[in-house]
Amino acid sequence: MIVLKAPQEKLLGALQAVAGIVERRHTLPILANVLMRKTGNTVEFTTSDLEIQVRTSAELGGDAGNLSTTVGARKLIDILRTLPADQVVTLTAAQNKLTLQGGKSRFTLQTLPSDDFPLVNEAADFGPAFSVPQRTLKGLINQVHFAMAVHDIRYYLNGILFVAEGKTLTLVATDGHRLALAQATLEVEIPKQEVILPRKTVLELQRLLKDEKEGESAQPIEMRFAGNQAKFGFSGMEFVTKLVEGKFPDYNRVIPKNHKNAVTLGRAPLLASLQRAAILTSEKFKGVRLNIEPGTLRIASSNAEQEEAKEELEVDYDGDTIEIGFNVTYLMDALANMSQEMIKLELQDTNSSALFTVPEQAGFKYVVMPMRI
Repeated sequence: MIVLKAPQEKLLGALQAVAGIVERRHTLPILANVLMRKTGNTVEFTTSDLEIQVRTSAELGGDAGNLSTTVGARKLIDILRTLPADQVVTLTAAQNKLTLQGGKSRFTLQTLPSDDFPLVNEAADFGPAFSVPQRTLKGLINQVHFAMAVHDIRYYLNGILFVAEGKTLTLVATDGHRLALAQATLEVEIPKQEVILPRKTVLELQRLLKDEKEGESAQPIEMRFAGNQAKFGFSGMEFVTKLVEGKFPDYNRVIPKNHKNAVTLGRAPLLASLQRAAILTSEKFKGVRLNIEPGTLRIASSNAEQEEAKEELEVDYDGDTIEIGFNVTYLMDALANMSQEMIKLELQDTNSSALFTVPEQAGFKYVVMPMRI
């Protein structure tokens, strides 16, 4: 049976949309596969890792009739990538095999029964649906994702807090040493929500959401939430994910208020200086010292080999003289994920957290704890 017959780029696009969550090594071998369900000319592709499930469909030709099977997702994608984009490929099913043909190339792949594929058990009681522009959500994720924890024992930090209230959408991420918060004002009111999206879900949404250019308009992302699940629909895809259970820290208490010293300076020059200073930081601590005094910001780093780097920036500043240490990676992460020309740095003293904001974007805040150097 001819399962599908379509240009390489069309089939590859559909597979790549769902394959981001597929792990190469898994306790269940079938989870390395993509579930393919053919109904007439439409083929539906589904992947799962037991906590996240992604589904999309495409009109891909082929014989009449229905078929369900699973095949190795990465292998299929790797083969397709090596074929020309305009190559028409044919996928044929026979017994426990799928045969992919393109030009004079032919590949035979093992399949596993579709009945064995573990689909996510979707909640029965999803709340009301609401929509947010894809560009808005992707923009917020881009501003906070780097501050998420990675494999932290405090599992609720391995993701982002998603808060919807009225016309305000807030995303917050923290790993205990730094905190990033981004807010957007929406055109319509949305139902009140406060959930923690897992790290893997956040990174996959960041990959899949469209940041439409001028003149283009991607369909908004439709969201629905249940007790421990979220469901997203966008760009012809359906995305179901488990939520992280737990209590996220009170981020409002972490954000400094009324710091008396503030300086506004160019983001790119500061980032470049930090990147140079980072070369000579110690591998373990990655510490840099910032010394700010009227008119000047000095950046210094050193390591166990007694090598040192010194940078100096002219700044418009007339506040207290402060020397403060930071993990340079935390500073560079934030600056590299911003696009604005100017940033504002607010300081209190050597031992207090620093607050980074953006003058033309009131909804962004980035807090960094100091470190002793």
